[in-house]
Amino acid sequence: MSDEKSMQALLGDEAVAVGALHAGLSAAYGYPGTPSTEILEYLLEKQRERGAAKPGNFLARWCSNEKTALEAALGVSFAGRRSIVTMKHVGLNVAGDPLMNGALLGIKGGLVLAVADDPGMHSSQGEQDSRYYAAFAMIPCLEPRTQQEAYDMTREAFEISERFHVPVMLRLVTRLSHARSQVRLQKEREANPLSRITDKTEWMLLPAFARRNYACLIEKQREIAAWAQAHPANKLESSTETAGRSFPETGKKDLVIITSGLGGNYYEENFADLTASRGGSPSRLHIGAYPLPVESIRKLCEGAETALVIEEGQPFIEERLRGILPQSIAIAGKLGDGKGGPGLAPRTGELDPDNVRRALGLLPRPNILSVIKTESLPSSLPNRPPQLCQGCPHGDSYETIKKAMAGFDPSLSAVTSDIGCYSLGAMPPYEVPESIVCMGASIGMAKGAADSGLKYVTAVIGDSTFIHSGVTALIDAAAANAAMTVAILDNSIVAMTGCQDTMVPSDKLEFLIRGLGVDPDHLVVLETKKQLVEENAKLLRKEIEYSGLSVVIFRRECLEAARKRIKAKKA
Repeated sequence: MSDEKSMQALLGDEAVAVGALHAGLSAAYGYPGTPSTEILEYLLEKQRERGAAKPGNFLARWCSNEKTALEAALGVSFAGRRSIVTMKHVGLNVAGDPLMNGALLGIKGGLVLAVADDPGMHSSQGEQDSRYYAAFAMIPCLEPRTQQEAYDMTREAFEISERFHVPVMLRLVTRLSHARSQVRLQKEREANPLSRITDKTEWMLLPAFARRNYACLIEKQREIAAWAQAHPANKLESSTETAGRSFPETGKKDLVIITSGLGGNYYEENFADLTASRGGSPSRLHIGAYPLPVESIRKLCEGAETALVIEEGQPFIEERLRGILPQSIAIAGKLGDGKGGPGLAPRTGELDPDNVRRALGLLPRPNILSVIKTESLPSSLPNRPPQLCQGCPHGDSYETIKKAMAGFDPSLSAVTSDIGCYSLGAMPPYEVPESIVCMGASIGMAKGAADSGLKYVTAVIGDSTFIHSGVTALIDAAAANAAMTVAILDNSIVAMTGCQDTMVPSDKLEFLIRGLGVDPDHLVVLETKKQLVEENAKLLRKEIEYSGLSVVIFRRECLEAARKRIKAKKA
Protein backbone atom coordinates (compact mmCIF):
# COMPACT_ATOMS: atom_id res chain seq x y z
CA MET A 1 0.00 0.00 0.00
CA SER A 2 1.51 3.34 -1.07
CA ASP A 3 1.94 6.20 1.39
CA GLU A 4 -0.78 8.23 -0.33
CA LYS A 5 -3.34 5.41 -0.20
CA SER A 6 -2.37 4.35 3.32
CA MET A 7 -3.77 7.58 4.83
CA GLN A 8 -7.50 8.23 4.91
CA ALA A 9 -9.73 10.69 6.80
CA LEU A 10 -12.32 8.59 8.64
CA LEU A 11 -15.01 8.94 11.25
CA GLY A 12 -14.42 6.75 14.27
CA ASP A 13 -17.26 4.49 13.08
CA GLU A 14 -15.75 4.34 9.60
CA ALA A 15 -12.34 3.48 11.06
CA VAL A 16 -13.95 0.48 12.76
CA ALA A 17 -15.56 -0.58 9.48
CA VAL A 18 -12.31 -0.30 7.54
CA GLY A 19 -10.43 -2.09 10.32
CA ALA A 20 -12.89 -4.97 10.11
CA LEU A 21 -12.56 -5.13 6.32
CA HIS A 22 -8.78 -5.14 6.53
CA ALA A 23 -8.90 -7.88 9.16
CA GLY A 24 -10.47 -10.30 6.67
CA LEU A 25 -14.14 -9.74 7.42
CA SER A 26 -16.64 -12.24 6.03
CA ALA A 27 -19.91 -10.86 7.44
CA ALA A 28 -21.26 -7.85 9.31
CA TYR A 29 -24.64 -7.58 11.02
CA GLY A 30 -26.36 -4.93 13.10
CA TYR A 31 -29.39 -2.89 13.97
CA PRO A 32 -29.27 0.87 13.35
CA GLY A 33 -28.79 2.97 16.46
CA THR A 34 -26.97 6.26 16.93
CA PRO A 35 -23.98 6.53 17.42
CA SER A 36 -23.15 3.11 15.88
CA THR A 37 -25.11 3.31 12.60
CA GLU A 38 -22.30 4.56 10.37
CA ILE A 39 -20.23 1.39 10.88
CA LEU A 40 -22.64 -0.83 8.98
CA GLU A 41 -23.66 1.97 6.61
CA TYR A 42 -20.02 2.18 5.48
CA LEU A 43 -19.78 -1.59 5.07
CA LEU A 44 -23.03 -1.71 3.09
CA GLU A 45 -21.69 0.95 0.73
CA LYS A 46 -18.41 -0.96 0.29
CA GLN A 47 -20.40 -4.13 -0.35
CA ARG A 48 -22.28 -2.36 -3.14
CA GLU A 49 -19.02 -1.08 -4.62
CA ARG A 50 -17.30 -4.46 -4.55
CA GLY A 51 -20.29 -6.52 -5.60
CA ALA A 52 -21.73 -8.94 -3.09
CA ALA A 53 -21.83 -11.80 -5.59
CA LYS A 54 -18.06 -11.93 -6.10
CA PRO A 55 -16.40 -15.03 -4.58
CA GLY A 56 -14.78 -14.31 -1.22
CA ASN A 57 -16.47 -10.93 -0.80
CA PHE A 58 -17.92 -9.97 2.56
CA LEU A 59 -21.60 -9.67 3.40
CA ALA A 60 -23.25 -6.79 5.29
CA ARG A 61 -26.87 -6.88 6.49
CA TRP A 62 -29.23 -4.99 8.78
CA CYS A 63 -31.18 -7.36 11.04
CA SER A 64 -34.52 -7.29 12.87
CA ASN A 65 -32.76 -6.56 16.17
CA GLU A 66 -29.43 -6.84 17.94
CA LYS A 67 -30.12 -10.34 19.23
CA THR A 68 -30.70 -11.78 15.77
CA ALA A 69 -27.62 -9.89 14.52
CA LEU A 70 -25.34 -11.42 17.16
CA GLU A 71 -26.80 -14.88 16.60
CA ALA A 72 -26.06 -14.58 12.87
CA ALA A 73 -22.49 -13.59 13.72
CA LEU A 74 -22.20 -16.66 15.95
CA GLY A 75 -23.16 -18.74 12.92
CA VAL A 76 -20.36 -17.13 10.89
CA SER A 77 -17.89 -17.94 13.68
CA PHE A 78 -19.26 -21.50 13.80
CA ALA A 79 -18.21 -21.78 10.14
CA GLY A 80 -14.70 -20.53 10.96
CA ARG A 81 -15.02 -17.06 9.45
CA ARG A 82 -14.76 -13.55 10.88
CA SER A 83 -17.77 -11.36 11.70
CA ILE A 84 -18.59 -8.06 13.37
CA VAL A 85 -21.84 -7.00 15.05
CA THR A 86 -22.74 -3.32 15.45
CA MET A 87 -25.16 -1.74 17.90
CA LYS A 88 -25.59 1.08 20.38
CA HIS A 89 -25.31 0.56 24.12
CA VAL A 90 -29.00 -0.04 24.81
CA GLY A 91 -29.06 -2.49 21.91
CA LEU A 92 -26.60 -4.60 23.85
CA ASN A 93 -29.39 -5.24 26.36
CA VAL A 94 -31.33 -6.93 23.56
CA ALA A 95 -28.27 -9.00 22.60
CA GLY A 96 -27.47 -9.90 26.21
CA ASP A 97 -28.60 -13.52 25.99
CA PRO A 98 -26.41 -14.59 23.03
CA LEU A 99 -23.54 -12.49 24.40
CA MET A 100 -23.46 -14.23 27.78
CA ASN A 101 -23.88 -17.65 26.25
CA GLY A 102 -21.55 -16.84 23.35
CA ALA A 103 -18.70 -16.39 25.83
CA LEU A 104 -19.08 -20.09 26.70
CA LEU A 105 -18.78 -21.30 23.12
CA GLY A 106 -15.67 -22.39 21.25
CA ILE A 107 -15.45 -19.27 19.07
CA LYS A 108 -13.51 -20.25 15.97
CA GLY A 109 -13.75 -17.36 13.53
CA GLY A 110 -13.10 -14.03 15.22
CA LEU A 111 -16.26 -12.32 16.50
CA VAL A 112 -16.21 -8.62 17.42
CA LEU A 113 -19.01 -6.61 19.04
CA ALA A 114 -18.67 -2.92 18.16
CA VAL A 115 -20.84 -1.19 20.77
CA ALA A 116 -21.21 2.60 20.74
CA ASP A 117 -22.15 4.20 24.07
CA ASP A 118 -23.87 7.58 24.23
CA PRO A 119 -22.74 9.59 27.28
CA GLY A 120 -24.93 12.66 27.56
CA MET A 121 -27.85 10.83 25.92
CA HIS A 122 -27.67 12.76 22.63
CA SER A 123 -30.07 10.27 21.08
CA SER A 124 -30.70 7.67 23.77
CA GLN A 125 -32.84 6.97 26.80
CA GLY A 126 -29.95 6.01 29.07
CA GLU A 127 -26.20 6.41 29.65
CA GLN A 128 -25.32 2.80 30.44
CA ASP A 129 -21.68 1.77 30.10
CA SER A 130 -20.99 -1.31 27.98
CA ARG A 131 -17.79 -2.12 29.88
CA TYR A 132 -20.00 -3.64 32.57
CA TYR A 133 -21.34 -6.13 30.02
CA ALA A 134 -17.82 -7.12 28.96
CA ALA A 135 -16.87 -7.71 32.61
CA PHE A 136 -20.12 -9.60 33.23
CA ALA A 137 -19.47 -11.88 30.23
CA MET A 138 -15.77 -12.16 31.20
CA ILE A 139 -14.55 -11.23 27.72
CA PRO A 140 -11.80 -8.84 26.62
CA CYS A 141 -12.77 -5.25 25.87
CA LEU A 142 -10.82 -2.64 23.89
CA GLU A 143 -11.54 1.07 24.30
CA PRO A 144 -9.99 3.26 21.57
CA ARG A 145 -9.39 6.95 22.21
CA THR A 146 -8.58 8.01 18.63
CA GLN A 147 -9.71 7.07 15.14
CA GLN A 148 -6.32 5.45 14.59
CA GLU A 149 -6.81 3.27 17.65
CA ALA A 150 -10.34 2.46 16.50
CA TYR A 151 -8.87 1.06 13.28
CA ASP A 152 -5.95 -0.73 14.90
CA MET A 153 -7.95 -2.16 17.79
CA THR A 154 -10.67 -3.47 15.47
CA ARG A 155 -8.07 -5.43 13.54
CA GLU A 156 -6.53 -6.65 16.77
CA ALA A 157 -9.90 -7.65 18.25
CA PHE A 158 -10.35 -10.41 15.68
CA GLU A 159 -6.94 -11.84 16.54
CA ILE A 160 -7.75 -11.74 20.26
CA SER A 161 -11.09 -13.43 19.67
CA GLU A 162 -9.45 -16.30 17.83
CA ARG A 163 -6.65 -16.53 20.39
CA PHE A 164 -8.95 -16.87 23.41
CA HIS A 165 -11.96 -18.35 21.55
CA VAL A 166 -14.37 -15.75 22.95
CA PRO A 167 -16.20 -12.73 21.53
CA VAL A 168 -14.34 -9.42 21.98
CA MET A 169 -16.01 -6.07 22.66
CA LEU A 170 -14.91 -2.79 21.09
CA ARG A 171 -16.33 0.04 23.19
CA LEU A 172 -16.89 3.34 21.38
CA VAL A 173 -18.50 6.61 22.49
CA THR A 174 -20.36 9.30 20.57
CA ARG A 175 -17.52 11.85 20.29
CA LEU A 176 -15.15 9.24 18.85
CA SER A 177 -17.75 7.62 16.57
CA HIS A 178 -18.74 10.93 14.97
CA ALA A 179 -15.40 12.75 14.80
CA ARG A 180 -13.08 12.50 11.80
CA SER A 181 -9.31 12.16 11.68
CA GLN A 182 -6.52 10.87 9.47
CA VAL A 183 -5.93 7.13 9.86
CA ARG A 184 -2.93 5.18 8.60
CA LEU A 185 -4.13 1.95 7.05
CA GLN A 186 -2.45 -1.44 6.74
CA LYS A 187 -2.60 -4.09 4.07
CA GLU A 188 -5.91 -5.95 3.87
CA ARG A 189 -5.82 -9.51 5.16
CA GLU A 190 -7.56 -12.34 3.33
CA ALA A 191 -10.72 -13.81 4.81
CA ASN A 192 -10.59 -17.04 6.77
CA PRO A 193 -11.39 -20.16 4.74
CA LEU A 194 -14.64 -21.99 5.43
CA SER A 195 -13.87 -24.40 8.25
CA ARG A 196 -16.55 -26.30 10.14
CA ILE A 197 -16.07 -26.99 13.86
CA THR A 198 -14.76 -30.41 14.85
CA ASP A 199 -15.99 -30.56 18.47
CA LYS A 200 -19.72 -29.88 18.51
CA THR A 201 -19.83 -30.04 22.33
CA GLU A 202 -18.14 -26.61 22.34
CA TRP A 203 -21.28 -25.22 20.71
CA MET A 204 -24.02 -27.07 22.58
CA LEU A 205 -24.86 -25.54 25.94
CA LEU A 206 -26.61 -28.54 27.37
CA PRO A 207 -25.92 -28.52 31.12
CA ALA A 208 -23.15 -31.15 31.00
CA PHE A 209 -21.30 -29.33 28.23
CA ALA A 210 -22.10 -25.84 29.55
CA ARG A 211 -20.57 -26.65 32.95
CA ARG A 212 -17.36 -27.74 31.25
CA ASN A 213 -17.35 -24.69 28.97
CA TYR A 214 -17.95 -22.36 31.89
CA ALA A 215 -15.01 -23.90 33.75
CA CYS A 216 -12.94 -23.37 30.60
CA LEU A 217 -13.94 -19.68 30.48
CA ILE A 218 -12.89 -19.29 34.12
CA GLU A 219 -9.54 -20.92 33.33
CA LYS A 220 -8.99 -18.46 30.49
CA GLN A 221 -9.32 -15.47 32.83
CA ARG A 222 -5.73 -15.66 34.05
CA GLU A 223 -4.41 -15.64 30.48
CA ILE A 224 -6.78 -12.85 29.43
CA ALA A 225 -5.68 -10.81 32.47
CA ALA A 226 -2.03 -11.31 31.52
CA TRP A 227 -2.81 -10.15 27.97
CA ALA A 228 -4.46 -6.98 29.29
CA GLN A 229 -1.62 -6.34 31.72
CA ALA A 230 0.92 -6.41 28.89
CA HIS A 231 -1.20 -4.52 26.36
CA PRO A 232 0.47 -1.33 25.02
CA ALA A 233 -2.82 0.59 25.37
CA ASN A 234 -2.43 0.26 29.14
CA LYS A 235 0.42 2.75 29.38
CA LEU A 236 2.07 3.67 32.67
CA GLU A 237 3.84 7.05 32.84
CA SER A 238 6.15 7.94 35.73
CA SER A 239 6.02 11.20 37.65
CA THR A 240 8.24 14.13 36.67
CA GLU A 241 7.26 16.24 39.65
CA THR A 242 9.73 18.17 41.76
CA ALA A 243 10.12 18.00 45.53
CA GLY A 244 7.00 19.08 47.34
CA ARG A 245 4.77 16.95 45.13
CA SER A 246 6.60 13.63 45.13
CA PHE A 247 9.00 12.59 47.86
CA PRO A 248 12.04 10.61 46.67
CA GLU A 249 13.18 9.80 50.19
CA THR A 250 9.90 8.01 51.04
CA GLY A 251 8.50 7.28 47.59
CA LYS A 252 5.26 8.98 48.65
CA LYS A 253 3.11 10.70 46.01
CA ASP A 254 0.19 12.93 46.82
CA LEU A 255 -1.68 12.32 43.52
CA VAL A 256 -1.75 9.77 40.70
CA ILE A 257 -4.02 9.82 37.66
CA ILE A 258 -5.87 6.99 35.92
CA THR A 259 -7.51 7.77 32.57
CA SER A 260 -9.43 5.76 29.99
CA GLY A 261 -10.94 6.38 26.57
CA LEU A 262 -11.54 10.04 25.75
CA GLY A 263 -10.76 10.91 29.36
CA GLY A 264 -7.12 10.45 28.37
CA ASN A 265 -7.48 12.99 25.56
CA TYR A 266 -9.07 15.60 27.80
CA TYR A 267 -6.42 15.04 30.47
CA GLU A 268 -3.69 15.65 27.90
CA GLU A 269 -5.38 18.86 26.74
CA ASN A 270 -4.86 20.16 30.28
CA PHE A 271 -1.47 18.53 30.77
CA ALA A 272 0.68 21.63 30.22
CA ASP A 273 -1.30 23.71 32.73
CA LEU A 274 -1.34 20.88 35.25
CA THR A 275 2.42 20.44 34.94
CA ALA A 276 3.03 24.17 35.34
CA SER A 277 0.78 24.44 38.38
CA ARG A 278 2.38 21.47 40.16
CA GLY A 279 5.99 21.84 39.10
CA GLY A 280 5.83 18.60 37.14
CA SER A 281 3.42 15.93 36.03
CA PRO A 282 1.94 13.28 38.34
CA SER A 283 2.29 9.59 37.53
CA ARG A 284 -0.45 8.36 35.27
CA LEU A 285 -1.89 5.13 33.87
CA HIS A 286 -4.03 5.16 30.75
CA ILE A 287 -6.27 2.10 30.32
CA GLY A 288 -7.44 1.02 26.88
CA ALA A 289 -7.70 -2.76 27.27
CA TYR A 290 -9.78 -4.70 29.79
CA PRO A 291 -9.87 -6.53 32.17
CA LEU A 292 -8.10 -3.97 34.33
CA PRO A 293 -4.29 -4.21 34.48
CA VAL A 294 -4.20 -4.80 38.23
CA GLU A 295 -0.41 -4.95 38.55
CA SER A 296 0.01 -1.61 36.78
CA ILE A 297 -2.68 -0.02 38.96
CA ARG A 298 -0.96 -1.18 42.14
CA LYS A 299 2.44 -0.05 40.87
CA LEU A 300 1.06 3.37 39.95
CA CYS A 301 -0.64 3.85 43.30
CA GLU A 302 2.14 2.55 45.52
CA GLY A 303 2.82 5.27 48.07
CA ALA A 304 0.06 7.55 46.70
CA GLU A 305 -2.35 9.54 48.82
CA THR A 306 -5.05 9.99 46.16
CA ALA A 307 -5.90 8.25 42.87
CA LEU A 308 -8.01 10.40 40.54
CA VAL A 309 -9.93 8.51 37.84
CA ILE A 310 -10.95 10.28 34.62
CA GLU A 311 -13.14 7.97 32.53
CA GLU A 312 -15.89 8.56 29.96
CA GLY A 313 -19.14 6.93 31.02
CA GLN A 314 -19.99 5.41 34.36
CA PRO A 315 -17.46 4.96 37.23
CA PHE A 316 -16.46 1.48 36.04
CA ILE A 317 -12.75 1.75 36.91
CA GLU A 318 -13.32 3.87 40.00
CA GLU A 319 -15.65 1.30 41.58
CA ARG A 320 -13.18 -1.52 41.01
CA LEU A 321 -10.24 0.34 42.51
CA ARG A 322 -11.85 -0.05 45.93
CA GLY A 323 -11.23 -3.78 45.68
CA ILE A 324 -7.67 -3.40 44.37
CA LEU A 325 -6.07 -0.62 46.43
CA PRO A 326 -5.56 -0.38 50.19
CA GLN A 327 -8.01 1.77 52.13
CA SER A 328 -5.29 4.29 52.94
CA ILE A 329 -5.43 5.54 49.33
CA ALA A 330 -8.27 7.96 48.65
CA ILE A 331 -10.06 7.29 45.37
CA ALA A 332 -11.51 10.32 43.59
CA GLY A 333 -13.55 10.70 40.43
CA LYS A 334 -17.25 10.56 39.68
CA LEU A 335 -18.26 9.00 43.01
CA GLY A 336 -16.37 11.29 45.38
CA ASP A 337 -13.43 13.59 45.96
CA GLY A 338 -11.53 11.00 47.99
CA LYS A 339 -12.31 12.80 51.25
CA GLY A 340 -15.99 11.99 51.64
CA GLY A 341 -17.15 14.90 49.51
CA PRO A 342 -18.97 14.97 46.14
CA GLY A 343 -17.43 13.74 42.91
CA LEU A 344 -14.80 15.81 41.16
CA ALA A 345 -15.91 14.68 37.70
CA PRO A 346 -19.57 14.87 36.59
CA ARG A 347 -21.60 11.71 37.17
CA THR A 348 -23.93 12.45 34.24
CA GLY A 349 -23.25 13.67 30.72
CA GLU A 350 -20.02 13.71 28.78
CA LEU A 351 -16.53 14.59 29.89
CA ASP A 352 -14.91 17.58 28.21
CA PRO A 353 -11.65 19.51 28.66
CA ASP A 354 -13.33 22.00 31.01
CA ASN A 355 -14.94 19.60 33.50
CA VAL A 356 -11.77 17.48 33.48
CA ARG A 357 -9.87 20.68 34.22
CA ARG A 358 -12.05 21.27 37.26
CA ALA A 359 -11.47 17.71 38.44
CA LEU A 360 -7.73 18.36 38.24
CA GLY A 361 -8.09 21.45 40.45
CA LEU A 362 -7.16 23.93 37.71
CA LEU A 363 -8.73 27.34 37.25
CA PRO A 364 -11.18 27.75 34.35
CA ARG A 365 -9.69 28.73 31.02
CA PRO A 366 -10.59 32.15 29.59
CA ASN A 367 -13.33 31.93 26.98
CA ILE A 368 -14.92 34.27 24.49
CA LEU A 369 -17.63 35.36 26.91
CA SER A 370 -14.99 36.72 29.29
CA VAL A 371 -13.87 39.29 26.72
CA ILE A 372 -17.31 40.28 25.42
CA LYS A 373 -19.34 42.84 27.29
CA THR A 374 -22.02 40.69 28.90
CA GLU A 375 -24.59 43.49 28.77
CA SER A 376 -24.59 43.12 24.97
CA LEU A 377 -25.77 39.52 25.25
CA PRO A 378 -29.35 38.40 25.89
CA SER A 379 -29.95 37.17 29.44
CA SER A 380 -31.27 33.87 28.08
CA LEU A 381 -31.78 32.19 24.73
CA PRO A 382 -35.03 30.45 23.83
CA ASN A 383 -34.98 26.67 23.81
CA ARG A 384 -35.41 24.85 20.52
CA PRO A 385 -36.86 21.47 21.44
CA PRO A 386 -36.69 18.61 18.93
CA GLN A 387 -39.76 18.15 16.79
CA LEU A 388 -41.15 16.06 13.97
CA CYS A 389 -40.24 17.13 10.43
CA GLN A 390 -42.70 19.47 8.73
CA GLY A 391 -45.21 17.29 6.91
CA CYS A 392 -44.18 14.12 8.75
CA PRO A 393 -46.97 11.50 8.57
CA HIS A 394 -46.60 10.91 12.31
CA GLY A 395 -47.99 14.39 12.91
CA ASP A 396 -51.26 13.46 11.22
CA SER A 397 -51.29 10.13 13.07
CA TYR A 398 -50.94 11.88 16.42
CA GLU A 399 -53.67 14.37 15.55
CA THR A 400 -55.89 11.38 14.83
CA ILE A 401 -54.99 9.60 18.08
CA LYS A 402 -55.48 12.80 20.08
CA LYS A 403 -58.98 13.31 18.65
CA ALA A 404 -59.90 9.66 19.13
CA MET A 405 -58.82 9.69 22.80
CA ALA A 406 -60.61 12.98 23.56
CA GLY A 407 -63.60 12.50 25.84
CA PHE A 408 -62.44 9.27 27.45
CA ASP A 409 -62.18 9.36 31.24
CA PRO A 410 -58.47 10.20 31.88
CA SER A 411 -58.50 7.90 34.91
CA LEU A 412 -59.41 4.95 32.65
CA SER A 413 -57.34 5.73 29.55
CA ALA A 414 -53.67 5.68 28.58
CA VAL A 415 -51.38 6.05 25.57
CA THR A 416 -48.10 4.16 25.80
CA SER A 417 -45.37 4.78 23.22
CA ASP A 418 -41.93 3.67 22.20
CA ILE A 419 -38.43 4.59 21.03
CA GLY A 420 -38.20 6.15 17.56
CA CYS A 421 -38.73 9.48 15.83
CA TYR A 422 -42.44 9.16 16.64
CA SER A 423 -41.52 9.53 20.33
CA LEU A 424 -41.37 13.24 19.49
CA GLY A 425 -45.16 13.08 19.58
CA ALA A 426 -44.72 13.53 23.32
CA MET A 427 -43.58 17.10 22.63
CA PRO A 428 -45.78 20.10 21.81
CA PRO A 429 -47.99 20.52 19.89
CA TYR A 430 -49.12 16.88 20.14
CA GLU A 431 -48.26 15.73 23.69
CA VAL A 432 -49.95 12.36 23.15
CA PRO A 433 -47.69 9.58 24.56
CA GLU A 434 -47.65 9.12 28.33
CA SER A 435 -44.79 6.61 28.50
CA ILE A 436 -41.57 5.99 26.55
CA VAL A 437 -39.38 3.24 27.99
CA CYS A 438 -37.61 0.95 25.51
CA MET A 439 -38.02 -0.79 22.16
CA GLY A 440 -41.28 -2.73 22.18
CA ALA A 441 -42.37 -1.69 25.67
CA SER A 442 -45.41 0.21 24.37
CA ILE A 443 -47.32 -2.99 23.57
CA GLY A 444 -46.25 -4.87 26.70
CA MET A 445 -47.09 -1.91 28.93
CA ALA A 446 -50.46 -1.43 27.22
CA LYS A 447 -51.33 -5.05 27.92
CA GLY A 448 -50.35 -4.63 31.57
CA ALA A 449 -52.36 -1.42 31.83
CA ALA A 450 -55.39 -3.15 30.30
CA ASP A 451 -54.94 -6.16 32.60
CA SER A 452 -54.89 -3.79 35.58
CA GLY A 453 -58.29 -2.33 34.67
CA LEU A 454 -57.68 0.65 32.41
CA LYS A 455 -60.41 0.58 29.79
CA TYR A 456 -59.16 2.68 26.87
CA VAL A 457 -55.51 1.83 26.24
CA THR A 458 -53.58 2.53 23.04
CA ALA A 459 -49.98 1.53 22.31
CA VAL A 460 -48.12 3.58 19.70
CA ILE A 461 -45.19 1.90 17.95
CA GLY A 462 -43.28 2.36 14.67
CA ASP A 463 -43.11 -0.31 11.99
CA SER A 464 -39.39 -1.00 12.48
CA THR A 465 -39.66 -1.02 16.27
CA PHE A 466 -42.62 -3.38 15.96
CA ILE A 467 -40.44 -5.85 14.04
CA HIS A 468 -37.51 -5.26 16.43
CA SER A 469 -39.32 -6.20 19.63
CA GLY A 470 -43.04 -5.53 19.37
CA VAL A 471 -43.98 -8.79 17.68
CA THR A 472 -43.57 -11.00 20.74
CA ALA A 473 -45.50 -8.56 22.92
CA LEU A 474 -48.34 -8.59 20.38
CA ILE A 475 -48.40 -12.40 20.52
CA ASP A 476 -49.00 -12.12 24.29
CA ALA A 477 -51.76 -9.57 23.73
CA ALA A 478 -53.40 -11.70 21.01
CA ALA A 479 -53.28 -14.85 23.15
CA ALA A 480 -55.11 -12.98 25.94
CA ASN A 481 -57.33 -10.93 23.56
CA ALA A 482 -56.34 -7.98 25.75
CA ALA A 483 -58.69 -4.99 25.72
CA MET A 484 -56.26 -2.62 24.00
CA THR A 485 -55.42 -1.07 20.66
CA VAL A 486 -52.03 -1.14 18.98
CA ALA A 487 -51.38 1.80 16.63
CA ILE A 488 -48.51 0.96 14.26
CA LEU A 489 -47.13 4.10 12.61
CA ASP A 490 -45.90 2.62 9.34
CA ASN A 491 -43.71 5.08 7.44
CA SER A 492 -42.01 2.21 5.50
CA ILE A 493 -38.51 2.92 6.82
CA VAL A 494 -36.23 3.10 9.87
CA ALA A 495 -36.44 6.87 9.83
CA MET A 496 -34.68 8.11 12.96
CA THR A 497 -31.29 6.57 12.15
CA GLY A 498 -31.08 7.63 8.51
CA CYS A 499 -33.71 5.74 6.50
CA GLN A 500 -32.56 2.14 6.58
CA ASP A 501 -34.89 -0.48 5.11
CA THR A 502 -37.25 -2.33 7.44
CA MET A 503 -37.06 -6.13 7.56
CA VAL A 504 -40.77 -6.51 6.74
CA PRO A 505 -42.05 -4.21 3.96
CA SER A 506 -45.31 -2.36 4.46
CA ASP A 507 -47.26 -4.60 2.09
CA LYS A 508 -46.34 -7.68 4.16
CA LEU A 509 -47.07 -6.24 7.60
CA GLU A 510 -50.77 -7.18 7.63
CA PHE A 511 -50.00 -10.83 6.83
CA LEU A 512 -47.60 -11.00 9.76
CA ILE A 513 -50.09 -9.47 12.18
CA ARG A 514 -52.87 -11.83 11.10
CA GLY A 515 -50.52 -14.74 11.57
CA LEU A 516 -49.95 -13.71 15.19
CA GLY A 517 -53.62 -14.35 15.97
CA VAL A 518 -55.12 -10.86 15.64
CA ASP A 519 -58.79 -10.93 14.58
CA PRO A 520 -58.92 -9.75 10.92
CA ASP A 521 -62.13 -7.84 11.70
CA HIS A 522 -60.11 -5.67 14.08
CA LEU A 523 -57.06 -5.15 11.90
CA VAL A 524 -57.56 -1.75 10.26
CA VAL A 525 -55.31 0.07 7.79
CA LEU A 526 -55.69 3.85 7.61
CA GLU A 527 -54.20 6.20 5.04
CA THR A 528 -52.47 8.94 6.99
CA LYS A 529 -53.49 12.29 5.53
CA LYS A 530 -54.35 15.67 6.99
CA GLN A 531 -57.73 15.72 5.22
CA LEU A 532 -58.60 12.28 6.67
CA VAL A 533 -57.87 13.07 10.34
CA GLU A 534 -61.54 13.41 11.36
CA GLU A 535 -62.65 10.29 9.52
CA ASN A 536 -59.71 8.25 10.79
CA ALA A 537 -60.29 9.42 14.36
CA LYS A 538 -63.83 7.99 14.28
CA LEU A 539 -62.57 4.63 13.00
CA LEU A 540 -59.78 4.56 15.60
CA ARG A 541 -62.14 5.47 18.43
CA LYS A 542 -64.39 2.56 17.46
CA GLU A 543 -61.43 0.17 17.82
CA ILE A 544 -60.36 1.68 21.14
CA GLU A 545 -63.89 1.13 22.47
CA TYR A 546 -63.82 -2.53 21.37
CA SER A 547 -63.42 -4.80 24.41
CA GLY A 548 -60.65 -6.91 22.89
CA LEU A 549 -57.43 -6.58 20.91
CA SER A 550 -57.37 -4.40 17.82
CA VAL A 551 -54.50 -3.25 15.60
CA VAL A 552 -54.65 -0.07 13.54
CA ILE A 553 -51.92 0.61 10.96
CA PHE A 554 -51.36 4.27 10.05
CA ARG A 555 -49.62 4.18 6.68
CA ARG A 556 -47.74 6.87 4.76
CA GLU A 557 -44.15 6.97 3.56
CA CYS A 558 -41.57 9.04 5.45
CA LEU A 559 -40.81 12.29 3.60
CA GLU A 560 -37.05 11.84 3.88
CA ALA A 561 -37.32 8.27 2.62
CA ALA A 562 -39.42 9.47 -0.33
CA ARG A 563 -36.81 12.10 -1.20
CA LYS A 564 -34.03 9.52 -1.09
CA ARG A 565 -36.04 7.07 -3.19
CA ILE A 566 -36.79 9.69 -5.85
CA LYS A 567 -33.15 10.84 -5.90
CA ALA A 568 -31.93 7.26 -6.28
CA LYS A 569 -34.26 6.72 -9.26
CA LYS A 570 -32.92 9.83 -10.99
CA ALA A 571 -29.30 8.82 -10.42
